[in-house]
Amino acid sequence: MSESTRGARGGLMLLGGGAFLFVLMAWFAVNYERVERRIDLPPMGEAAWNPLYALKQSLRADGIQAESRPRFTQAVGTLGRRDTLVLLDDPRYITAARADELLAWVERGGHLVVRTPPGAQLSKHESLPLLDALGLQAMGVGDCEKFQVTGEAEHVEFCGDRRFVFEDVEPELSWGNLRDGYVYARLAHGQGHVDVLADVDFLGNGIGPRGTTPARNGLRDVPHQVLARQILAPNYGHGTVHLIYAVQMPSLWRTLVERGWPVWLPLLLALLAGLWASAQRFGPVLPVPGTARRSLLEHVRASGEHLYRYGKGALLYAAARQAFLMRLRRRDPVAAALTGEAQAAALADRFGLPAARLQRALQVPSSRERREFADRISLLMHMRNRL
Repeated sequence: MSESTRGARGGLMLLGGGAFLFVLMAWFAVNYERVERRIDLPPMGEAAWNPLYALKQSLRADGIQAESRPRFTQAVGTLGRRDTLVLLDDPRYITAARADELLAWVERGGHLVVRTPPGAQLSKHESLPLLDALGLQAMGVGDCEKFQVTGEAEHVEFCGDRRFVFEDVEPELSWGNLRDGYVYARLAHGQGHVDVLADVDFLGNGIGPRGTTPARNGLRDVPHQVLARQILAPNYGHGTVHLIYAVQMPSLWRTLVERGWPVWLPLLLALLAGLWASAQRFGPVLPVPGTARRSLLEHVRASGEHLYRYGKGALLYAAARQAFLMRLRRRDPVAAALTGEAQAAALADRFGLPAARLQRALQVPSSRERREFADRISLLMHMRNRL
């Protein structure tokens, strides 16, 4: 193939590739359009652990001084006369002494917002100091209550929350009825007010997208914003709003389990790996020990090995030499009567073996002649068997 033909073919391939790339880009430009999409990210920072963070920021944006903390540890006497205190958690953790202090502060002009105890069951003997002091009695859970805001879709609140009834007290505002119980009441107490609700989750940040179950969107929903503004109305614009989102703090162990697993789980795995690495290793399974046997030859062999191991080889040699000489006396008395070189020569003629080797075999080996020990005994036994 000539150079010109190769160049023409390469140019055609390059031109075809460029055309294909151009068509692909044109198709992409015609069929695809860049659009923006908004994705709600999970809460970060204080919003991740403070369910009233959105309410605090909304109040501050409206010019209201608002503070939030997990526990109400300050003295009740430090609260301002026109302050508002919102308790998000279970009121059962409020002691009788603390309830008296709170109601004394409300009587001076404060505004207290509390909820009924959550949960499906409530013991009849369980004490509720704050609600008892207000003249309220907790009931069971009830169905949803409709809450319609002009211009908004149909909305319901307090689904499956604990209701209450009044005992010798007349509320300024109430929501519910005597048969099913009430989900909200505003009680005048001295110069202040106490708002009691079946639940206050509509004041939260909101944990789900729009369209989920009621009250899970928190202040994202307009009806919740309207309801929150009405609840905070008595002292709105006066004093400070104190938002307490955990009257009872969870235990340290529960916090470690729920939030500390990125730390303790790798440490636990490292500990288990270290224990596994340092653990004792077991070898293969040993064979089953043999059953006891009574073979005479095995006992004789074991006795000989024992004597030889503990330096008693001379006794073994003496026994082998004695056995050979006794048979020699019975089979060849003439050779047995000879001694020394004469006996070795006679035995050499009889067995066809070197006389020097036979003479050494008839001599007691010393302790240093361990290598010749087996050879001498073996030779003695060989000659004994041939007699």
